[in-house]
Amino acid sequence: MSSKTSETTHRLSVLRHLLEEGQISTQEELVAELRAQKFVVTQSTISRDLSRLNAIKTRDAQGNIVYRLPEDVNTPTMVAPSGLKGLLLSVRHNGSLIVIRTPPGSASLVARQLDQSRPEGVLGTIAGDDTIFVAPSSPKQIHETIVEILSQFN
Repeated sequence: MSSKTSETTHRLSVLRHLLEEGQISTQEELVAELRAQKFVVTQSTISRDLSRLNAIKTRDAQGNIVYRLPEDVNTPTMVAPSGLKGLLLSVRHNGSLIVIRTPPGSASLVARQLDQSRPEGVLGTIAGDDTIFVAPSSPKQIHETIVEILSQFN
């Protein structure tokens, strides 16, 4: 094993431990924590590492948004939809695709809720940092699908 591979493995192990503690809410905080432990990292390194670990943003018991590992999350009811109500900034469509805008860092949280609750008319979601693409099952019923999505967060 090369020293770079060993360093990456060690960094991922430390990152996993930080995520298990459930106190980190931004990538900048993770960069600072890892740098304090003598790792040379950038925000883009952390972003790739979070992706490797399949980390997601969720709410802790106090309602704070934090990074967690999927196995640390109670999947049947990860977040009450009412707790996500303020995260929908806009919901628009172009006749074939629904686009949801959220505050930065919140798209995966909203998309996960949609994926878990499976509202009528939603085939699936793709989430970025602040944007979610929703594939409707029928473009002819896109307005009804949007109403169903909005009802999930009221």
